Parts: sequence; C-alpha cells; structure tokens
Amino acid sequence: MGDEVKRKKDKNKDDRVTLKKEIGLLSACAIIIGNIIGSGIFVSPKGVLEHAGSVGLSLIVWVCGGGICVLGSMCYAELGVTIPKSGGDYSYVTEIFGGLIGFLLLWSAVLIMYPTTLAVIALTFANYVLQPAFQNCLPPYAATRLLATICVLFLTWVNCSSVRWATRIQDVFTVGKLLALGLIIIVGLVQIGRGYYDALVPSVAFEFSQEPSVGQIALAFLQASFAYSGWNFLNYVTEEVVDPRKNLPRAIYISIPLVTLVYTMTNIAYFSSMTPEELLASNAVAVTFGEKLLGMFSWVMPISVALSTFGGINGYLFTSSRLCFSGAREGHLPYLLAMIHLKNCTPIPALLVCCFATIVILCIEARSGATNKGEPADPHSLHGVLGGAAVLQPVL
Repeated sequence: MGDEVKRKKDKNKDDRVTLKKEIGLLSACAIIIGNIIGSGIFVSPKGVLEHAGSVGLSLIVWVCGGGICVLGSMCYAELGVTIPKSGGDYSYVTEIFGGLIGFLLLWSAVLIMYPTTLAVIALTFANYVLQPAFQNCLPPYAATRLLATICVLFLTWVNCSSVRWATRIQDVFTVGKLLALGLIIIVGLVQIGRGYYDALVPSVAFEFSQEPSVGQIALAFLQASFAYSGWNFLNYVTEEVVDPRKNLPRAIYISIPLVTLVYTMTNIAYFSSMTPEELLASNAVAVTFGEKLLGMFSWVMPISVALSTFGGINGYLFTSSRLCFSGAREGHLPYLLAMIHLKNCTPIPALLVCCFATIVILCIEARSGATNKGEPADPHSLHGVLGGAAVLQPVL
C-alpha cells in the first residue's frame, strides 16, 4: 500500500506543469550580456568623463565599475546555487529577511521599477529607429510612443509563445551588440595604429579639467553603473537554467569579465578618434563616432543602438515576468500570475501584467524637459524621453 501511494505521488509530481529547463550555457551568457549592454555604452561615456574630469580617470572608473560587478556577481553565483529559486533579489530577500520585506520589494519592482525601465528602453529604441526619417527635427511624440508600444507588444507575444524563441532572439541580438561594439573597437585600434592616440598618452590623459572630488568620482561611478546594470538578471530565471549549479556560475564568470573588457576597449576606441571636448559635446557618442569615421556607413551606429535596445527589451520582459511568477507562487501577488500555459510552458499572465504596466507608463505624457506638444527635449536624455519618471530606474 505504501509503495502504491508513493508511486502516485511521484506520478502527480511528474505531471505538474512547470517552467522547462531550456536555458543552456550559451543562452545564459546571452541573457547576462544582453541585459547589461543596452544603450548605456553608446551614451554613458559622456557622463563618466564629465564627472571624472580626465580621460585616464574615466577609463579607471570603467574598469573598476566592471570589477564591482564581478564581486557582486560572485555573491549572486553563490546565492543562486544555495537558493535555487527563480525571482532573483525577491527570492533571496524573502528567504533571508522574511515575507514583509520581500512583499514590499516585489510590489515596488512590479509597479514602478521594471515597467519604467522597459518604457525608457522602448522609447530609446523608437527614437533611434525613427531618427533617420527625422534628421533635422525630433521624431513626433505620438509616433515614438506608438512604435515603442508595438515593440513591447510584439516581444510579449514572442515570450508568450515560446521560451526557445525568446532565448534565440536574445542570443541573436546579443551577438549583434557584440559585433557593433567590435566594429567600434577595431576602428579605434586602427586609429591608434595610425598614431591617433594623443588623448590616451598618460601625460595628457590625466590632465584634469576640474579638481577631482569624492562626490564627482562617485557620480562618475554612478554613470558607469547605469551601463553595467543587469548583471544579476540570470538569477531571475534560475529554475529554467540547465544544470544551474554548474552553468549559472560559469555564465557569470564568462559574461562579466567579457563585458568589462568590451566596455573598456570601446571607451579607448572613442578617445582614439574623439577629443574629450568632442565627446562631452555629443549626446550619443557612438553616433558621433560613426559620423566621424565611418562616412557613408555611419548609419550602422543608430541601427546598432536600436538593435541593442530591442534585445534589452526582450531580456527585461523575460526576466521581469519571472519575478511576477515567483511572487505569485509565494502568495504575494494574485495566484493567477503563477499560472503557466499548458503547452508552451510560459508564464503568460505574468508577461501580460508586465506588458500592460509598461504600456501604462508609455501613455504618461512627459512633462520634465519637454517642449511644445509633449515632444522630448532630447531623444538621448532620460528626462527628455520619459520625464521625471525616468529617474526611478535610470539604467541606460
């Protein structure tokens, strides 16, 4: 009798619908790299240089920023192996500090942080896609919002349809991001080989435009941290990683050093082709870089930023929906959000909530830094793109 009951329990356990383990080592690396590399590396170097005050110190900030991410990721690798639950920060906080703290973190993330972040990335994508058609003016306010909404809806449909499709999109667009940055690095190295490295000579690189202070250096690190954010996102999908005890740490140890190297080399490439004054005068460093060195192929840079942000939207939808799913499973959100599609094994209700919350944010008309008719003052400015709400989670 006891053996029969045990067999029935095992059968019922096997028949449960759960999230499938479809994320291998390559896709795990793509999730980390794809979430880190958004539009930040194409825009943030200006802010880092402005607050660092010199080329040399700004490069040190980029390297040290990557080092901080490495230390943090090592902690998360241990947490992911010790507490093998999806949900990332929420799951760990709930497990360690209790349900109340986890509940507060979950609701602030679901209602504010992730929808705002997704809206900012989607609007950045729309701005870069529409910019070639409106070279002498800003893209229309309504067109930008509409394209951003279409992008979010399309990627929500993809994530609802198949985990494999979503991870393949992440793989492809991550490779595209690395190829775009690789192009910048190669062109920069060619410039260095031709002798254009005046700004990188130590005697010149550490000439400060302003006296460095602890506050300014901290702000430089803050600007760099925006470009590095997303390094912990693989922990949000731990339960879908194949053999997480091995692949989760491996993916972290491969991805973070790789991104740090790419970011540092990209900034060196920028300084090999642009003076600090030119970089500070640019709102989109990669676009200015392309216009200066790529000639008729300068269109590659705006397209690269658009592709980069498209992959970022997919990564944020994929991971944030798992946060909703984990919260609902723990009883901190309506249990409906913990339901999974019987055939596709995707958390469709959670994905729809993330999509709806993002669209609501997109419908909020920007006020801060806006011009007439609600158009953003600067398509590359977080305040210009989304108004004051952007400061809640400025990760680009």
